[in-house]
Amino acid sequence: MIEILKSILFGIVEGITEWLPISSTGHMILLNEFVTLEVSPEFWEVFLVVIQLGAIMAVVVLFWNKIFPFDLGKNRKKGIIKTDIFVMWFKVLVACIPAMIYGVLLDDIVEPYLYNATTVAIMLILFGVAFILIENWNKGKKPRINSLAALTYRDALIIGFFQLIAAVFPGTSRSGATIVGALLIGVSRVVSAEFTFFLAIPVMFGASLLKLVKFGFGFTMTEASLLIIGMVVAFVVSMGVISFLMGYIKKHDFKIFGWYRIVLGIIVLAYFYLLAA
Repeated sequence: MIEILKSILFGIVEGITEWLPISSTGHMILLNEFVTLEVSPEFWEVFLVVIQLGAIMAVVVLFWNKIFPFDLGKNRKKGIIKTDIFVMWFKVLVACIPAMIYGVLLDDIVEPYLYNATTVAIMLILFGVAFILIENWNKGKKPRINSLAALTYRDALIIGFFQLIAAVFPGTSRSGATIVGALLIGVSRVVSAEFTFFLAIPVMFGASLLKLVKFGFGFTMTEASLLIIGMVVAFVVSMGVISFLMGYIKKHDFKIFGWYRIVLGIIVLAYFYLLAA
């Protein structure tokens, strides 16, 4: 029962932090320092990634009309295929290329050295500063890109390289890194967030499948229960968080998340410094 409650807590944290640009993996690693699931290290690595599928499904449900490229309704005057959505998905795939190459070739090599509290804290602070600087730099400027259709393949690839930073350094935040990259090249906040959400779908499905294949699908009943519960909770929480964020950024900038990251990063560094002293 205690492990189930822990899984629910991890699901809540995942659902909140996956979409806010404050690093879901970073928060999960930090939470694990204080609330540890009594599972094998191998299953914990799978849990950390696959629980994000619950959060991803919230994007699929909320943005179905913007991501499903076929018109199955009665009004088919423009054809069954929605060309603009197909083009958007090609841009998403281009943005996925850097992370896909890294995931296949280097993930297992780099992860043991960088997935720790110190790296998380440093990246929380660095990208917190980045959010504040970029928002100040953009103040008063009109975005160059105000729709997904206006994104070029070059823009998508640049955003994909920023996503790669998050893949390498936990604490960066996948959504945070891609939003920073998008803002930097003149994409509006709303479009930055939407493209980040859509980019998460193939990336997290791919990362989860890779982890599951490497693990071998050999779950015990307890492990399967913990994973499913965590995913369901992450899905429910994500539905509310995504709706909140899309409403928030229409009237506000991302600086509050930058300050949150800086404060949390400093607290984490201080905590682990005192712990080691």
